Amino acid sequence: MTGAGDLWASLPVPVIIIGPQDEIVDINSAAEGFFNSSVKTMKGLPLWDELAVDAPLEDNLARARKNGTPLFVNDVDVGHGRRAPLQCALQIAPLIGAPDHMVLMISPRELSGRMTQNHSVKSAAKSAIGMAEMLAHEIKNPLAGITGAAQLLSMNLKPEDLELTDLIVEEGRRIVKLLEQVEQFGNLSPPDLKAVNIHDVLDRARRSALLGFGAQMKIIEDYDPSLPLAYGDPDKLLQVVLNLLKNASEAAGDAGGKIRLHSYFEHSFRLRRADGSGQSLPLQIEIIDDGPGLPDAIAADIFDPFVSGKENGTGLGLALVSKIISDHGGWISVTSVPGKTVFRLSLPRAPKSAQLHSEQPKD
Repeated sequence: MTGAGDLWASLPVPVIIIGPQDEIVDINSAAEGFFNSSVKTMKGLPLWDELAVDAPLEDNLARARKNGTPLFVNDVDVGHGRRAPLQCALQIAPLIGAPDHMVLMISPRELSGRMTQNHSVKSAAKSAIGMAEMLAHEIKNPLAGITGAAQLLSMNLKPEDLELTDLIVEEGRRIVKLLEQVEQFGNLSPPDLKAVNIHDVLDRARRSALLGFGAQMKIIEDYDPSLPLAYGDPDKLLQVVLNLLKNASEAAGDAGGKIRLHSYFEHSFRLRRADGSGQSLPLQIEIIDDGPGLPDAIAADIFDPFVSGKENGTGLGLALVSKIISDHGGWISVTSVPGKTVFRLSLPRAPKSAQLHSEQPKD
């Protein structure tokens, strides 16, 4: 019979036991190879000084420890000072029989077959988006001619034949709308960063939604009135919130439902990148709906281009949202179960210089 020690040593992926203060309690043989260091050397060291993860993991780990629940993080760059980052899946779970101890398993992923965060794939994706943008521009001109010709033909047709030309015009307009989304996604212009009252952005989005696509929804404001100014582009952030509100409204359907806009300040929330650098992202905005939730088949890839849970969806809306938040240096995440889907935006606080500039009177 194989003993527990043999199983621990035989595990093919790096595994770390984490103590109550996020210290390294033990590592297996694969983890020694990953860190290029012995278990004796690693014991007692602060985990986040030795491991760089391109995701804000510390607070999520604390919540998982407190609630006694597992935590899964897919497709993040993981490395340390002596190793280049690898894209990995992380699995964290409570250690049975050891209160406040957690087990972290690091599973490196193969790069083929998935969109990864390494520079070569980012470059390929950028090229593909650029080509799609060029094709969208070239297709729109002849498509406008086809639609116009169909409208001219309809003027001389019998009423029973108008259905065909109406179909051409309707589908032509639908394709133009799709092409405009592709062009928009290809717009790589950086955000115009300034001090922004995020509640003004949320209120503009709420009013717009209730007058249009979200008329059947009840949108609840749950704001932290003391929230400081964010550092962002108000127009692009408005686009993000409108997109998320529209998704929630479409998921609810004609029956309607509730959406809660929740803002709060989380001082300890930091994004730790694979190169060891970190950024504070204390401003939290949550868009919470009571709809059916995300389909399990696409939940892990929901921010990838051309992934959609809607029958006629383009799969560009959430990819654009993710791109805009990433351009702000922020973070977006989602948790979803039937009856509750939460999109969480984490944004940086405006520096004092930007706040002072925003307060200067305009001519």
